[in-house]
Amino acid sequence: MTALVWLRNDLRLADNPALRAAVDRDEPVVVLYVLDDETVRPLGGASRWWLHHSLQQLGERLAERGGALVLRRGAAPEVVPAVAAEIGADVVLWNRRYGKAGREADAGLKESLRESGLEVESFQANLLFEPWTIRTGQGNPFQVFTPFWKACLGEPEPRSPLPEPREVRSPAKAPASDPLDGWGLLPTKPDWAGGLRETWTPGELDARKRLDRFAEEVLQDYGLRDEPAQEAGSRLSPSLSFGEISPFQIWERLRRDLSPEARREKAKFLSEIGWREFHHHVMFHSEDYATINWRSNFDDFPWEQPDAAELERWQQGRTGIPMVDAGMRELWTTGFMHNRVRMVAASFLIKNLLVDWRVGEQWFWDTLVDADEASNPGNWQWVAGSGADAAPYFRIFNPVTQAEKFDKDRNYLRQWIPELDTDEYPEPMVDLKASRQAALDAYEMVKKR
Repeated sequence: MTALVWLRNDLRLADNPALRAAVDRDEPVVVLYVLDDETVRPLGGASRWWLHHSLQQLGERLAERGGALVLRRGAAPEVVPAVAAEIGADVVLWNRRYGKAGREADAGLKESLRESGLEVESFQANLLFEPWTIRTGQGNPFQVFTPFWKACLGEPEPRSPLPEPREVRSPAKAPASDPLDGWGLLPTKPDWAGGLRETWTPGELDARKRLDRFAEEVLQDYGLRDEPAQEAGSRLSPSLSFGEISPFQIWERLRRDLSPEARREKAKFLSEIGWREFHHHVMFHSEDYATINWRSNFDDFPWEQPDAAELERWQQGRTGIPMVDAGMRELWTTGFMHNRVRMVAASFLIKNLLVDWRVGEQWFWDTLVDADEASNPGNWQWVAGSGADAAPYFRIFNPVTQAEKFDKDRNYLRQWIPELDTDEYPEPMVDLKASRQAALDAYEMVKKR
């Protein structure tokens, strides 16, 4: 008898309920990862770079415990049953995912595997609260964050994290695995990942180090998180997206060993974890969060067809608007952008250039190492005004005043735009005041319809 554990966005050994359940059965375990670009949304380039290194470390850590990571490529509804049959599995275990395409694939697999006589079980691993458990007093999903998070905090405390297994016993003959290098996840020519390599170390081990450093050294300064030149964020978002660390581990870590200053900032940070939960809950109740306006009245918004040259200037950080350009260059170099600057860069594209939010969401999906399937479209829809609990459309971030307020010494701007105060820096591609008014006029047209 053999247990098959199918991993997705849960690339960790610690606090992995599906893996823990398999090991506790005291039978051989096969750990499978499927690169599925057919059933669910394919990962972007930066995420694929991260995935390569995360899988590499996970495979090494499994091998240290006697296990093996099996890699296969293809449509998971076909690959998973094939591997289960190949190893003679009696049970298939996985941790739940919450997007519609993934849920439907999982439900179909669960039904077909059970019809074949296999035991199948799924687990809560990557959200503190399951989307069907948090409801309004009328029994509906929440549409506004603050009462949503208040309801979450009124629930019983999240469970404690599960320990990682000391041993993962493989079957006598493990199934064949694709070579990771054969998947082509890493860029070759050109190799654009130099900045990612300098900035990040993917994998579960570094995720734990970042969490400890944040709790011990950074959280006390979390009040400075809106200033992009400050090191006041957790840098945990890519590890949460890939499941190298769980929200249960974060919750547990922040219950202990905190300075008085850090304890004062803890609730603010946990509310950001709550914002991530909120987007996943909204996605769970949505048709397609990344392509459909959550507020259907935005279906009539008169988006302009983006001019290729103008769009390229935004993507490359050559708009002539310093806060936007600094953020876009940070993104291209590191695969990351400070959260405050993300809102400014998104607002400029949507409201000053009148480009559909989906264009920007797709660019971030391809270039962010933390391109989460719920948070990325959710935050874009928030800025656009089309999402749940969204900023009103007339809230248009002024990138000049944002820079003056949050980067008053211009340290962030100078870091990413060395030519900022020279003749080499371009003139603004649009007039901020006039383009803001054009956006408001367009919104008024939608309201009248």
